[in-house]
Amino acid sequence: MRRESISPRGDWRARVEALGFDFHTPDGPYWVEDACYRFDAAEIERIEAAGNALHAMCLEAVAHVVERGDYARLGLDDRAATLVERTWRAGEKALYGRMDLAYDGHGEPKLLEYNADTPTSLFEASAVQWYWLEETRAGGDQFNLIHEKLVERWRDVLPEHASVHFAGCLESREDEATLEYLRETCARAGFDASSLDISDIGWRDAAFVDLADRPITQLFKLYPWEWMMAEPFAAHLGMAATRWIEPAWKQALSNKSLLPLLWQLFPDHPNLLPASHDPRDIGGPVVAKPRRGREGEGVFIAERGIAFAEPGVVYQAFAPLFRGEGGHALLGAWIVGDEAVGLGIREDDDAVTRNTSRFVPHCFD
Repeated sequence: MRRESISPRGDWRARVEALGFDFHTPDGPYWVEDACYRFDAAEIERIEAAGNALHAMCLEAVAHVVERGDYARLGLDDRAATLVERTWRAGEKALYGRMDLAYDGHGEPKLLEYNADTPTSLFEASAVQWYWLEETRAGGDQFNLIHEKLVERWRDVLPEHASVHFAGCLESREDEATLEYLRETCARAGFDASSLDISDIGWRDAAFVDLADRPITQLFKLYPWEWMMAEPFAAHLGMAATRWIEPAWKQALSNKSLLPLLWQLFPDHPNLLPASHDPRDIGGPVVAKPRRGREGEGVFIAERGIAFAEPGVVYQAFAPLFRGEGGHALLGAWIVGDEAVGLGIREDDDAVTRNTSRFVPHCFD
């Protein structure tokens, strides 16, 4: 694994904008055109294997929680627990997720968190960097089957001839682009797919409806479950016939209290880091993470450890990211269905990755 400087395509802005990627430079560079990360095949195989192993362990963790009714350790109240249990026992299938990994080309990739509910940077990882590889020929291949696997997965997730709504906060250009990309993959799978803003969903005659008062039977939401549970319409979630994607059981995976649970269930696993709700359980540098923090919000690194626990905070042993000329690089292993199918890389000047962190394409030989 190494970061290489490369010559940018002269008209790269026009090329990525033609794909619909027009937020490449929102408040500074987001897409990195003059560099890439290069791997060898063995490293890619190691990342793929880690993603597959970690996802399987995460599913075991959900089963563990449901079997024991141990929802409090994940910070889930009774209403959330009811939805988790109902959708898990019903076998509702999930679409995708992104595992953030610390890896520098040596040893085993380590799980930092699982963005299992509403992960973004999908469009960049699936489409934009693939076209970059095709046009630059910077490397022989790329770990990227995301698009094909998404199209296939929709056929597993949805019933035949389903009509699907896609909803999110469309005022966010990144969210809008992610939703549009996912809607396109769904349409390519043969389904009727339409988009609307999450605020335009209504409630009528005991059903969620769209702006034309049509019942919403299948809805992909780029809107976190914890936000949904805090909305006034949350009271209707348990009675509506709407099928939500991602399913409600993803609440058991999309908060960082999953990390101590995984460490308890699979102690010393090579792809896990020690984690606890009590920082005194961890020796050495510690990373503190709010249970439901997003995009690096509230995350801080304590090199000398932490002496006391705070409610709603998860503590994890510090694992350094790859560090090079571009700063610190975080690997995002994309999961579609139950398999690791691709890789996206974000880098930042700081050791904590945030929504302002840059996206850098990759390849392998």
